[in-house]
Amino acid sequence: MELTEQEIERYSRHIILQDVGGKGQLKLKRAKVLLIGAGGLGSPAGLYLAAAGIGTIGLVDGDVVDLSNLQRQIMHSTATLGQPKVESGRKTLSAINPEITINAYHQLVDAENILPLVSQYDIVLDGSDNFTTRFLVNDACFFAKKTLISASMFRFEGQLTSIKPHQGYPCYRCLYPEPPPAGLVPNCQEAGVLGVLAGTMGVLQASEAIKEILGIGETIADKLLIYDALEMKFRKVGRPKDPACPLCGPHPKIKDLSLDYAVSCTI
Repeated sequence: MELTEQEIERYSRHIILQDVGGKGQLKLKRAKVLLIGAGGLGSPAGLYLAAAGIGTIGLVDGDVVDLSNLQRQIMHSTATLGQPKVESGRKTLSAINPEITINAYHQLVDAENILPLVSQYDIVLDGSDNFTTRFLVNDACFFAKKTLISASMFRFEGQLTSIKPHQGYPCYRCLYPEPPPAGLVPNCQEAGVLGVLAGTMGVLQASEAIKEILGIGETIADKLLIYDALEMKFRKVGRPKDPACPLCGPHPKIKDLSLDYAVSCTI
């Protein structure tokens, strides 16, 4: 696999970067990234991953485009209202970069289908909007030994971390051992979310994915990045491994995806 003349021109601003170059751009071209959710976070992440030349992007989402989505889900438009988000997203990403492959999966992930999906990709970005999916994706990536980049947002605050327990770093359950009781945390329909916050956090996810593929920069796999849009503040807090973690600890209680992932609390 080589870069074509057209690709060399398209990615010229990457190629002149010392830490990327032609070899790095080829790594991006060979890479396969799966986006769980084609909504607020998946939209900006998908746009920049497509523009960066990620060779294969997978979009997983079982929802259709709704008018209330358009305040933050910039991969969609008024013209695609009522269409499956993955199809709307595929059209948008293909228009940005027709030289890459976009795989659309119009479905919700569950314990039966997630491992076969995750296994086809190098890196997974979690942009889901509920704890059930977040824990399911974390557990599946752990068993498949795939790097997971997780972002979330609530009102005016966002959080971001990379999850690589197969490389000795903590998993999502080291931070949150189990989902909170249903109804404890209000969803975005009840609490609201700043639309541009999705852009900030989704772009940060894309940035971390590109760094992971290229093997450059500092990982945040042992940290949690917290962004406060009202105060315009970023801060990092340590995210140590939990020696009693039920998934990645020395004495795991979770050994497969047979848990009941049905109880959810939307974030």
